[in-house]
Amino acid sequence: MTFGLRKRLSKERGFSLMPRAMALPSSSCKLPLVAVCQVTSTPDKQQNFKTCAELVREAARLGACLAFLPEAFDFIARDPAETLRLSEPLGGRLLEEYTRLARECGLWLSLGGFHERGQDWEQTQKIYNCHVLLNSKGAVVATYRKTHLCDVEIPGQGPMCESNSTMPGPSLESPVSTPAGKVGLAVCYDMRFPELSLALAQAGAEILTYPSAFGSVTGPAHWEVLLRARAIETQCYVVAAAQCGRHHEKRASYGHSMVVDPWGTVVARCSEGPGLCLARIDLSYLRQLRQHLPVFQHRRPDLYGNLGHPLS
Repeated sequence: MTFGLRKRLSKERGFSLMPRAMALPSSSCKLPLVAVCQVTSTPDKQQNFKTCAELVREAARLGACLAFLPEAFDFIARDPAETLRLSEPLGGRLLEEYTRLARECGLWLSLGGFHERGQDWEQTQKIYNCHVLLNSKGAVVATYRKTHLCDVEIPGQGPMCESNSTMPGPSLESPVSTPAGKVGLAVCYDMRFPELSLALAQAGAEILTYPSAFGSVTGPAHWEVLLRARAIETQCYVVAAAQCGRHHEKRASYGHSMVVDPWGTVVARCSEGPGLCLARIDLSYLRQLRQHLPVFQHRRPDLYGNLGHPLS
């Protein structure tokens, strides 16, 4: 179900979270509700905040306990120089505004890719793509700095070299207990690396998050299939908040924010343009599925070796 900026629906319906054959008798209205926000960021940071805040307030009004914002929710610049100029430290003004917003609305916020000036900013003059998790009191409970940087050249989409302005994060973040379940943090291009998602699942994740800004070529080809694959192989919910539309004359994003359940079914999806979609998280269903299909008990790490090496 999608809630656009101009169309508001007065009641929830259609939150189908599981195949009928696997359905549990639990009442769906008691399950935690999450909201996935889709926006079109520009270089205007204050306007971007106003758009995101409207969606977060709508999510709170509809009863969500956790709202997910996409990668680059703060801004999408025209070039690396502008990116560096607009970036802020975690203790800057913009994060303070989101801290107040979380407190005001009383819900958790996944801020999916903040352009962070880290402690090494003076030495490197580069930033981190930082996924920040705030609790309902506005406290920062986790930060994950994107470990896989998107340095690619896709015909028809134009080159992207994230490492021109961004440093790779040094480590993964342990999954965090939230009102919706244990959340594992990732960012966009990370979804192409199943080793990361498996590591988070083995560390206890029940929900994997891939806030993103996918392009117009890779989006139709890979977006949904990658998200569904990550959900199926880890038997986790996957939440993917996405950028959409044209940000400025140099860049556009694919959109199609969604939630995928552990069976691989897309249970919520945003339509075109800014808006949000809602899904309920059924951890009893997740545990039942893992019991019936115990793939983690069947793995053979003695055969696979280290899968992180480059191809020979």
